[in-house]
Amino acid sequence: MKKIGFSIIAAAIGFMSASAHAAGQPNGGLMTINGALTAQTCDVSGNGQGNNFTVTLPTLSAAEFSAAGASDGSTGFNIALTNCTPNTGNVHTFWEYGSNPLADGNLKNNGTATNIEVRLLDFNAGQKTIDVSKADGAQNSQTVAITAGKASLQYAAQYFTPAGGASAGTVTTTVTYSMVYQ
Repeated sequence: MKKIGFSIIAAAIGFMSASAHAAGQPNGGLMTINGALTAQTCDVSGNGQGNNFTVTLPTLSAAEFSAAGASDGSTGFNIALTNCTPNTGNVHTFWEYGSNPLADGNLKNNGTATNIEVRLLDFNAGQKTIDVSKADGAQNSQTVAITAGKASLQYAAQYFTPAGGASAGTVTTTVTYSMVYQ
């Protein structure tokens, strides 16, 4: 009998505690998710290698990256769109966050060289540094026109050291990209 009475009292205390919490500050909120799908499609090829492609930076001396802010080895690449349907519109590249973007907007080196990052540059409307850590539309990825079912987006990758003192070793990184049609 005492055991049953104890359970009823414990349940009543639990109910009062939950009621008091519900009357206080909200413990959650409303999340709205918006998006859009487009009928736009294009065949995508980076440097003529297909949608998955490699950009090889030149082999340089680590001594070139002894000073903070040093950059070099800029290597151009393009993302070509063909067979676009519809054959007009606008497009830009969204460089997705993934695991390699750093807080400064560059890409983390997963190789053995230290104090070195990879920076992306956009050459579609002047040379602008792409900030991969930002949301779509805030990365400095410029929009280009699709004309007659084609577009060519021009970029470059380069070595960059924010702190200086880079050591010799390998440099490798990856970034996922998506084409954003407008």
